[in-house]
Amino acid sequence: MDPIYLMNNVFIIVCFTLVLLMQGGFILLEAGSTRMKNAGHIAGKTIFTVGVASIVFWAVGYGFIYGEGNAFIGLSDFFFGDFTSEVDGLAGSTDFMFQLAFAAIALTIAFGGFAERAKLTAYVVFAIAFSAIVYPVVAHWIWGDGWLADLGKQDFAGSTVVHLTGAMAALAATIILKPRIGKFNKDGSPNDLAGHNQVYTALGVLVLWVGWFGFNAGSTLGVDGAFFGYVALNTQLAAAAGAIAAMFIVWALSGKADIPTTLNGALAGLVAITASCAFVAPWAAVVIGVIGGLIVYASMKFFEKMQIDDPIFALSVHGIAGIWGTISTGFFATPELAAMNGGEAGLFYGGGLTQLGVQTIGVVSSGLFAFVLSFIILKVMVTIMGGIRVSEEEELIGLDMAEHGSYGYPENMPTEENKAPGA
Repeated sequence: MDPIYLMNNVFIIVCFTLVLLMQGGFILLEAGSTRMKNAGHIAGKTIFTVGVASIVFWAVGYGFIYGEGNAFIGLSDFFFGDFTSEVDGLAGSTDFMFQLAFAAIALTIAFGGFAERAKLTAYVVFAIAFSAIVYPVVAHWIWGDGWLADLGKQDFAGSTVVHLTGAMAALAATIILKPRIGKFNKDGSPNDLAGHNQVYTALGVLVLWVGWFGFNAGSTLGVDGAFFGYVALNTQLAAAAGAIAAMFIVWALSGKADIPTTLNGALAGLVAITASCAFVAPWAAVVIGVIGGLIVYASMKFFEKMQIDDPIFALSVHGIAGIWGTISTGFFATPELAAMNGGEAGLFYGGGLTQLGVQTIGVVSSGLFAFVLSFIILKVMVTIMGGIRVSEEEELIGLDMAEHGSYGYPENMPTEENKAPGA
């Protein structure tokens, strides 16, 4: 057997493992960014919904993306299990595993809009719907044989497919669920419902940062030519630039080097470079990361002013930065890299407005589709399930106890068992 074929498959399974481990980063990030009374719930529902997504993606999701069909959706390869197939120089099962990890990340991003107020049943039902139809349709348009792929849409590792799709679903959820109790005052001014553990949040970002090399570099789908090293370089530069830019902008404007903003800047740089990592020069990766770090701070302030309660900042980090990252190739894609990886050169390299127009069409169409379909699904769920938000009493005591019967931090919570003698 061809040794390069074997090495490619080993490489992609390692990258799959890195992307799967990003779920651990999201657990730490989301738990640390929310309150102690919901920490166990956030950790547990992440594991459970990754399980749901895996089964649904195996049954129908992969087929809707990569199956033979039409410009809108694939219509074959359901209940995937052909051990003899090959896809893009990989064993079909290897490709399936890698694509599954991406679908699960998109779902976890979407659930950022549910945080601290949604019923567990809402997570289960939406996980099925999102993994079965919302994510696969957008992925088919861009990565399958869809109409955006035919136009030459550039999205190397998923700024649109994964991050924007997940963020638009999160936006639909935040609108329908409405803000958490106590987030906004009657005059619209916000209160800071601070997360309980910034160390967890920082560690979560670091785990995600490491996992992103599986995400981006793995999207080269092999070791032949070692192009994955170039993609990794751009990924590192953008993340670093995003963290620095976000820290300095919040420091300059508020007088404090706010830690959550710095962390979100690093993530925004990662999200932004995800589409463009294979299309741009390293200097452009730095610029893309800097702009990502700046706009994530502005976006966080904007959504809060609009009274949209986004505890995990999914809309800013994954949505706005995902839009910028996708659009950026229309400016910075070099002729050589565009020729290698698809599409046309960017505006700054003499490519005119062609690729910029394609990128814009892709962002608008994919974002609207993900938002509208997610909104409809959630509205139907509200009607059929009698609501998807926990009661006021359950929200106040926390979802750890309300949905699971125990706290993630039982020794620190007010229960009968841990009261002091005579209390």
